[in-house]
Amino acid sequence: MKVNPKLQKQLELTNEQTSPLFRIMSIQNKEEPHRRHFENNICAFHIGNGFILSVAHNLKVEATIFKSIDNGMYLTDIFPYLNAEQAQLFESCYPLELSNQRRYANITNPNDYQSISNQLKQINFDTRWITLMNRKICNPHVVVQFKNELFYNDSELTTHFNPTTYFAEPAIQRHTFLVEVELVEAFYNEDIALYKIINTPKEVIDAMPSLHIDYTLLDDNQENYYCLQSSPTSEIGKLLNKAQIEGFTEHFSIFQERIGGNYILEGLRYLIKGYFRFGSSGAPYVVYDEKTNAFKVNAVQSEACPIQLSINNQRDGNFQYVNAIATPLQVIQERLERHIQK
Repeated sequence: MKVNPKLQKQLELTNEQTSPLFRIMSIQNKEEPHRRHFENNICAFHIGNGFILSVAHNLKVEATIFKSIDNGMYLTDIFPYLNAEQAQLFESCYPLELSNQRRYANITNPNDYQSISNQLKQINFDTRWITLMNRKICNPHVVVQFKNELFYNDSELTTHFNPTTYFAEPAIQRHTFLVEVELVEAFYNEDIALYKIINTPKEVIDAMPSLHIDYTLLDDNQENYYCLQSSPTSEIGKLLNKAQIEGFTEHFSIFQERIGGNYILEGLRYLIKGYFRFGSSGAPYVVYDEKTNAFKVNAVQSEACPIQLSINNQRDGNFQYVNAIATPLQVIQERLERHIQK
């Protein structure tokens, strides 16, 4: 049976072999699989040539603690500011491994966890994800997952991965590949972050599906507008759902930031109606172009809209949240093109 061209493209957006939707996660102890930790999960998508778009607000969120730290950094930035009792707790919770002069978290008591977190705040040690990235305490990676053990069904591409960048996850019947990225620029006011894949062969980057950008500022009469996001109860599955531009807002919101100071989220936004899954910040809004038979990304999911349809004011288990705020890529076009057209 012949498949409608548009429907075929819709299905490709959700298929693991053809979807441009990924996740970025911050990895601590990335070179030590038995100690590796994944946190700061956020939606992201590939726009070609190794450039990845997501949101920026998660970069300023505090991790509260870290899973390991170089002993030199500990002795310079933490130890001098602790009293004797606090220092004893840190020595207990972060014992030094002499072989590599690194301290690894060994916290079994929840009360100790909270005490460590409180003490880091007290001495103003910066645990925002952006700072942990800059200090190489964690490294952001694109997470790519498949049902089989080959990277895009290609044995040659798979040889570029090793035990620190590939592992099987039998519990979810997936094989996970890690592709390193670095932050190029964060557009905090617009809530968009641009990353670029690094330390990765070009053929691996070229194999990863991508979206072209449509910078058009669309009106509220779109028949071919969709949100591509994680499925409702997981980060593995993908969901393409109809979205409607309800209107436009000159947005203003204050992002509470303890260390660097609050900053403003502002500017032109779409007001979106259509299923919005909490945890899908960074998801692309795509529009179908009939002339080219292709979906193009037009906006990035930023925030949940304060106006929501809710059941008993409950978010957990409630899939009736239908309003969202998205940033049209048109508002950062010139700044974005300066990077991606180099």
